[in-house]
Amino acid sequence: MQAVGEVYVPTSPEGAEIKAYVRQARAQRPPVGYKLEFLEQYHPNHSEYLSLGLRDQLHALGRSPADQTPAGTFARDILNRLLIDLSWASSQLEGNTYSRLDTERLIEFGQAAEGKGALETQMILNHKQAIEYLVLDPAHAQLNPDTIIALHAFLSDGLMADPAAVGRIRRRAVEIGGSVYLPVALPQRLEELFGIVVQMAAEIQDPFEQAFFLMVHLPYLQPFEDVNKRVSRLAANIPFIRHNLCPLSFIDVPQQAYVDAMIGVYELNRIELLRDVFVWAYERSCQQYVAVKQNLVPPDIFRLRYRQALTEVVAAIVKNDEAANQAVVSAKIPSAVAGADKDHFIQLVLEEFAALHPGNAVRFGIRPLELAAWKEKHIGTQL
Repeated sequence: MQAVGEVYVPTSPEGAEIKAYVRQARAQRPPVGYKLEFLEQYHPNHSEYLSLGLRDQLHALGRSPADQTPAGTFARDILNRLLIDLSWASSQLEGNTYSRLDTERLIEFGQAAEGKGALETQMILNHKQAIEYLVLDPAHAQLNPDTIIALHAFLSDGLMADPAAVGRIRRRAVEIGGSVYLPVALPQRLEELFGIVVQMAAEIQDPFEQAFFLMVHLPYLQPFEDVNKRVSRLAANIPFIRHNLCPLSFIDVPQQAYVDAMIGVYELNRIELLRDVFVWAYERSCQQYVAVKQNLVPPDIFRLRYRQALTEVVAAIVKNDEAANQAVVSAKIPSAVAGADKDHFIQLVLEEFAALHPGNAVRFGIRPLELAAWKEKHIGTQL
């Protein structure tokens, strides 16, 4: 069934069966609706989509030097790389034609690629905002309905035919392109099932099982008018952020393999092909990021303790258009910084300004144009 030269992921015998089925013409596949029993037969921490052996293998791959540091440390340490890779790869799975280099220029310098539509540019920037939302404040990396709806609001901004559908459970029936699956149409039922799916996911203790459950059941429910798969791909990273595991970027995942796998879930309620994609994608991500992380300097405990205060001071100085010197920093030290730590904290802030550039300013919520304007006025005024 595989086209000559087609790029695909290594496929299990069960995955190959699903692939053969979904590659049939639509007319040969009977229409199916949402089957509640697919969800009901799953019991968190008793049922498993990923075997214990497979989960152990994934844990060994994804474990990082940051596993004893506060939640989100690993993802923040590689944030610049993750913003580009995940924004590009997830958008590519939706047919976006931006290259990785185009994506890097857009994210780091705000330069839209020539010849690309505004919607493609918007899709990339939406991913950037959604990823920053999860990574920059670990309090956002929670598995609850508000977080999933917030991800949809970021990811769908400017892309929905009805602007009111942004960040809202859908109120109309939808169809799935290329599939004979017809999702639930009744809004009240959708609201109820959405709450159940998210609650079940939150109860799952293993981060890999939790991530994969979200990749299966959020798109299967189709709680939003569009952008459901994108939401599921970013939601799947919440457990990895919380447990300081290597994030899942979906880099190099073949679009057709992912589409086939999702149709297998929609029409057959079978997860084996999506599992093949998930495991391959996670191994690929680990090859990228664990190596990157091992080359980083070990975490600075002082910096971690005052991470929030550091962010507030750096952002305030740039946004208030002030010089980054000792006197200004000293006047802005938050009360959270202990008296004995103030001199060290001032030095840390000044070091951050010395190394500040458009690629890393995102950590402080500073946009490239803001930084450029600030640097033009104040460069050389730091003491």
